[in-house]
Amino acid sequence: ISMILNESMRLYPPAVAAIRRAKSDAMLGGYRIPAGTELLIPILAVHHDPRLWGNDATEFNPGRFADGVARAAKHPMAFLPFGLGPRTCVGQNLALLQAKIVLAVILQRFSFRLSPSYRHSPSVLMLLYPQHGAPISFKPLEPSHGSRRRSS
Repeated sequence: ISMILNESMRLYPPAVAAIRRAKSDAMLGGYRIPAGTELLIPILAVHHDPRLWGNDATEFNPGRFADGVARAAKHPMAFLPFGLGPRTCVGQNLALLQAKIVLAVILQRFSFRLSPSYRHSPSVLMLLYPQHGAPISFKPLEPSHGSRRRSS
């Protein structure tokens, strides 16, 4: 489940960019960055860069996280859905735990598929979202023989 969530957040990060301010003068990629300069970190672009993720950078491939987050890309810091460093999202661990629990419960109880009317069209308006929604059809799974499920 962790690999699936990581790959989902790589392709569709919770935030598409982050802004940081240089604390001191620095050199970055051959450019001089004076102290106080605000830098935009394009998370969405970094997560889709074939130079970091390979030729399949735009494809869903959870297996790229099989050896952990630091080895998923050609640079250990290429995966930053919650930011990096001292300003990393404080809710990261809670968000991931909740997502794992919800996904595990859904997978235990339902089969699902995208509706035939779905059109893949991610849009950016502060956050990344599906422009035309994401209609999903859920079908309850049949209880397996011998299993007990509580009725609500």
